[in-house]
Amino acid sequence: MKYRRLGRSGLKVSEISLGSWMTYGGYVDDDRSVRSIEQAYELGVNFFDTANVYERGEAERVMGKALAAYPRESYVLATKVFWPMGDGPNDRGLSRKHIMEQCHASLKRLGTDYVDIYYCHRYDPDTPLEETLRALDDLVRAGKVLYVGVSEWTAAQMTEALGLADKYLLDRIVVNQPVYNMFNRYIEKEIIPLGLAKGIGQVVFSPLAQGILTGKYRRGQAIPADSRASSKSWTETQLNESKLIKVEKLEGIAAELGIKLSQLALAWILRQDNVASALIGASRPEQVVENCAASDIALSQDTLDAIELILEG
Repeated sequence: MKYRRLGRSGLKVSEISLGSWMTYGGYVDDDRSVRSIEQAYELGVNFFDTANVYERGEAERVMGKALAAYPRESYVLATKVFWPMGDGPNDRGLSRKHIMEQCHASLKRLGTDYVDIYYCHRYDPDTPLEETLRALDDLVRAGKVLYVGVSEWTAAQMTEALGLADKYLLDRIVVNQPVYNMFNRYIEKEIIPLGLAKGIGQVVFSPLAQGILTGKYRRGQAIPADSRASSKSWTETQLNESKLIKVEKLEGIAAELGIKLSQLALAWILRQDNVASALIGASRPEQVVENCAASDIALSQDTLDAIELILEG
């Protein structure tokens, strides 16, 4: 496993990180969840990601229990705040009240005194940005949060946050968590250039396009009944003939290199210097092993050019 600096910070994270969205505490039983986390740690993954809203705290509980077996200083732990955790008017967003209460609740579920990274899970237009940044700064000063991050914020929103942080000497954003994969490249236009200029690293989620870039969905074949694509709404928005044709061509490139399509997709993401880590989700230890192998794969310029021709087609 290789490691990269997170933005301009001194923190080093594994190129492949393990997340818990829609898995741990949910449809994946606790035993398989723990075994997947253990497998990741054994392979050198030091970066584990969760959120309070994942299964309403259950994902945090499962991850915290599994990681308790290891020295706290040996891994980087991230969680998030924003989405509703109750039915009350203050049970959501990025107000000081919600941030403080949810941070304490997350720490309790995770069984730790601090999280390495605390993400604003989305932007909150209903709360003054200065209020949000001051609350996060207070958590950093209290030692309960080490680094501040955001998820799916626009370049303009991050730029405004950096300006306020510099003006009032508050802790700066060092990481952004956006979606990024071969079929969703929006961050290349503004987000990555901003990250390179301002020292904000990217930790990307959905690197395999929710399973499309594993080759599990094929033209002319029935969709697996237990997959997310069995949902008609998901299939209509995510799966189409054009994508599946591209997947077939990408599989040809992977086969020539003697690697899996998933490994090709992850190695392609890691070609970006501003990407600190690609966040995978795994329901089985075997998936962790396959995905972690991508950290050792360097794609040649000829391969990257061939991939680009397919994606542009």
